[in-house]
Amino acid sequence: MASMLCSYSMPAGAARAPLARSNAYATSLGFATSQLAGLSLGLTATAAPLPLSTKHTIVARRICPFLDKRTNRANKVSFSNHKTKKQQFVNLQYKKLWWEAGKRYVKLRLSTKALKTIEKHGLDAVAKKAGVDLNKK
Repeated sequence: MASMLCSYSMPAGAARAPLARSNAYATSLGFATSQLAGLSLGLTATAAPLPLSTKHTIVARRICPFLDKRTNRANKVSFSNHKTKKQQFVNLQYKKLWWEAGKRYVKLRLSTKALKTIEKHGLDAVAKKAGVDLNKK
């Protein structure tokens, strides 16, 4: 029964030859070497660190700078109770507000909740509490 399952058999005198590897090839397969490029893959002490930029680039994100409101991850639930991921974004609006201390208008991207807070407490108080500098905006 076992001979019926295996239809291929090797001749009696044939034996498989082991794979020949040179000793130099086996030693060059270290963790920190690459055979293709001959370069070290690991970090060395002579590697120069990347220069850090001193200027902060302004990134338009969906975050209110005054109240730190962010995007929320939630589930959209169908009638069959199938849940799929969705994002609930903050209601951000571009608004020009009069800044009394600076005697000028300041254009800001705020959430509607932050607009209500500014109406209640004033622009200077909310900006000071949030740590936002209105001079550069």
